[in-house]
Amino acid sequence: MLLILVTVPATAAGVILVIPSSRPGAIKGTALLFATVGLAFSVMTFVAYDHAEAGFQFQRQWQWIESLGVTVHFGVDGISAIMVLLTGIVMFTGVVMSWSIEKRLKEYFFLFMILLTGVYGTFVSLDLFFLFFFYELAVLPMYLLIAVWGSTRKEYGALKLVLYLVGGSVLVWIALIAVYAEASLGTFNLLALQEVEFAKDFQNIFFPLFLIGFGVLAGLWPFHTWSPDGHAAAPTAVSMLHAGVLMKLGAYGIIRVGMTLFPEGVAHWQVLFISLATVNVVYGSLAAMAQRDLKYIVAYSSVAHMGLVLMGLATLERTGMSGAVLQMFSHGIMTALFFAVVGIIYDRTHTRDIDLLQGLSKRMGLAAVLFIFAGLTSLGMPGLSGFVAEVLVFVGAFRTFPVAGVFGVIAAMLTAVYILRLIAKVFYGPLDDRWQGIQDAARHEVFAGALLVIMLVLVGVYPTPFLDVINSGVDTLAAGLGVGE
Repeated sequence: MLLILVTVPATAAGVILVIPSSRPGAIKGTALLFATVGLAFSVMTFVAYDHAEAGFQFQRQWQWIESLGVTVHFGVDGISAIMVLLTGIVMFTGVVMSWSIEKRLKEYFFLFMILLTGVYGTFVSLDLFFLFFFYELAVLPMYLLIAVWGSTRKEYGALKLVLYLVGGSVLVWIALIAVYAEASLGTFNLLALQEVEFAKDFQNIFFPLFLIGFGVLAGLWPFHTWSPDGHAAAPTAVSMLHAGVLMKLGAYGIIRVGMTLFPEGVAHWQVLFISLATVNVVYGSLAAMAQRDLKYIVAYSSVAHMGLVLMGLATLERTGMSGAVLQMFSHGIMTALFFAVVGIIYDRTHTRDIDLLQGLSKRMGLAAVLFIFAGLTSLGMPGLSGFVAEVLVFVGAFRTFPVAGVFGVIAAMLTAVYILRLIAKVFYGPLDDRWQGIQDAARHEVFAGALLVIMLVLVGVYPTPFLDVINSGVDTLAAGLGVGE
């Protein structure tokens, strides 16, 4: 099942490559077909995962370079299972939102599917060599997707993104090679390496490389500045992927590699870790309040919410870490919905300046409803997924670092201020004459948005099945870290 998950987008890319560019309908239909299959297998993986048994399930392993101990080894635990589900949802809705793409359609969907191959591969790989390979495969197509199909300083945004992420990847690769050499097992197998008790000094030296290296992609302050520029320049569906799943790869890397292999290292750097995460949350919220560009507001809001993910992880406490993983899922769905609606608005108005946008709900009522759902999730409205995730993170923070918890709650208050102000400014008030003729969201756009809304409500109203799966993975992680309830 996991092999199929990885090969579905890869096969889609290959099929799209042989379809003539003169047949855009066939290209779009192929992308949608494979995205549907990917979504189906993502749901199957999540539903079939036995949280009572826990551990890594659906494992398959093939030798690749025997002399170096490199294997193609797939498997998922509770943490990666929910990330697979997130990827399937954002992949499907991203393809639907790409329906308006006309320029170099074949190349666009080819790169789109290659990126998703990397995302799936990262979440299911249990061999660190291939985890890093798929991680890079997910990052590199972003340059072309932004530079060719983006807007507003797209070359700058694309180059800045790639330079930052490649810089972070260098740190990760150095640390991975050090782990391989220090373990002296002749393997990159994560399950074997996590049984090794690395020296405390070794952990203290190399954990920061994983924290910063993966943290760059997770939007960790002060290495986050690539993210708003990248978000703002990217086309709609790429922004959805970028914020929805790509940033989760960074947080997932910290969990799966840094925290799993270096329990003493993360404990040693815990104060710095949670301090940077707290700055993320407060700084992102304040920066969002100061923006006038609709996409930059959502982008800085994304930085703040990823700060909550990092804060929950840095608590090293079961409740906080469970909240962090649920926040990864919630934020992925929420921010995909945010960027989908921003893309709809920009497509109709050709501006993202909130000073020019006013009263749009009178002509774009459906788009307004979708945006409001995303906004209410962002500010932690009870009944939506953001509330459950944030409560768990804050409980974990108050149990371990109360000051960080206080700042987190203040940032949540700031989020309510700028989100409600944004909704009032853009969608309500008198309608500017220039927007009298604009069209509301199309049926396929409403369909994609409605699917994301359903997930936000489902997790918010009935989070138990999601938390059961997440907790099975977090309990194993917490046991490795040597922490109690």
